[in-house]
Amino acid sequence: MLPREEIATAQIPGGDTLTLVSHGRDFIIMLGRDELMGTRMQFSEEQLAVLTLERVTAAAPRVLIGGYGMGFTYRATLSALPEAGKVVVAEVVPEILDWAKGPLAHLTGESLSDPRGEIVLADVAALVDDAVDGTTPRFDAILMDVDNGPDGIVRDGNERLYTRTGIARMRDALNPGGVLAIWSAADDHKFTRRLKDSGMDVRVETVRARPNNKGPRHTIWFAMRTR
Repeated sequence: MLPREEIATAQIPGGDTLTLVSHGRDFIIMLGRDELMGTRMQFSEEQLAVLTLERVTAAAPRVLIGGYGMGFTYRATLSALPEAGKVVVAEVVPEILDWAKGPLAHLTGESLSDPRGEIVLADVAALVDDAVDGTTPRFDAILMDVDNGPDGIVRDGNERLYTRTGIARMRDALNPGGVLAIWSAADDHKFTRRLKDSGMDVRVETVRARPNNKGPRHTIWFAMRTR
């Protein structure tokens, strides 16, 4: 059995320790003792981008991604994005970007130099607030993958994202017809109800972690701002 080899560690502000490990040809980011993400099971994070952009009608969409991680959602967004589109990624752990340029550079490729993309070291909630307050333009899509879901908070303070107030702020940061998409390791019927109560048109999809229809089932909520 192949051992896991620790490559680097990083501290989440207001959260636990992240550890980047290798396991044979695979790479995994651990949260404490739990697997947060890895190269063996990335399909649902890619589908977060693909299925969202299928719902976006803007010709030059402006997209916000909460959390870079291993860049699965970011790269899938770039692949599906029109040439005139723009992507902003909010990441709170600086070392994540160091890993993307270092031991994970073979995954990253040229994505960090794509002129349509921008990685910002910031809390995604702050970028949402900027859009709501008019400091920056609103978004046509907001993709949230900063936790393991509404019931799997990774960082202190992220709970507010899944409250009625947090949902309302993200809704208000969208242009009419914009889509809020939230990834989760598990379904949460109470959260579905909160999304519906916000006045958005809500759809819930289950996506496997691997493209061969194997691995855990993950949940993605799609909520469209209709007005």
